[in-house]
Amino acid sequence: MFKNRIAPMVFLVILLITMAACGKNSVNQEQSSEQEPVVEVAGEATRTITHLKGEAIVPTKIDRIVVLSAAYIDHLLTIGEKPYGVNVEVRYGGDYLAYMASELEGVQLVGSADSPNLEAIAQLEPDVILIESRTAEETYAQLEKIAPTIVLGTEWLEYEDDTTYWTQDLLKVAELYDKVEMAKEKIAELELKTAQASEKINGLENNQLAYLRVREKNLQIYAEKGHPTNTLLYHDLGFSKTALTPDEQRSDLSLEIIPDLDADYVVLEVDPNGRDNLNSINKSVLWSKVPAVQSNMVYETDSYWLFKGWGVIGRGLIVDDVLKMIE
Repeated sequence: MFKNRIAPMVFLVILLITMAACGKNSVNQEQSSEQEPVVEVAGEATRTITHLKGEAIVPTKIDRIVVLSAAYIDHLLTIGEKPYGVNVEVRYGGDYLAYMASELEGVQLVGSADSPNLEAIAQLEPDVILIESRTAEETYAQLEKIAPTIVLGTEWLEYEDDTTYWTQDLLKVAELYDKVEMAKEKIAELELKTAQASEKINGLENNQLAYLRVREKNLQIYAEKGHPTNTLLYHDLGFSKTALTPDEQRSDLSLEIIPDLDADYVVLEVDPNGRDNLNSINKSVLWSKVPAVQSNMVYETDSYWLFKGWGVIGRGLIVDDVLKMIE
């Protein structure tokens, strides 16, 4: 009889112990499942970016990005992000481009876009690297070993009559930071500003413009299309082209045909080594026959318009310059 009584008691004890152990395991599992998302957010969250070379897996939180294009620097600053390393432009003294210099203070310089300093880039331990499609294949392969490398470059593709193609790279850069909507807002703000300036230009009695570049030994005239700065001037802002303005590609201007330049406004972009040539042009009797020269409507830019045309910040500054010129 004693054995009959003890058996149920033993069974009950075993059952209680088993239940306690199961309960303990259940608590541990709950605690474990609560900790997993924290680990993912802390360092493992990524997103896949499609670019001209395929796909790149990048962290959702980018702290260190190296940029090898003036246009992409403009794009980053447009969405409120600061690059960790940037390329230099050799013909402008191997430093930051002046129009973005104040916002780039302290950012590391890593060589030119054509010849980046791979050792300097590696030392920065970047999360992501941005390069242009024209960057050499060998350089791309070397950069890929350092960090995920995203290849952009709508500037080197054919977009026919699409004057907004320059925005595609901006939107791709914004995608890296989940700021596409912000980028679209910045583009819309620029479009409004440009449209307001266009109204003033269209209201001018004479608005033929020539966009010229003074180089070391020659003078060039930019085309109506073929570059976002050109289309900003002739399409978005609405200046009329001159009889000598090419359709697609810039061309040289000899002094002999300069009197045929029927420009009411002349924009001069002067290369750092073009000063002596500019002095010679200004002394020429043939140059004095241009309507814009006679009416003192020759505007010398800060030599960065070709870079500024690729980004929201730069294009906004060009619009500001144009308004000063016509007013």
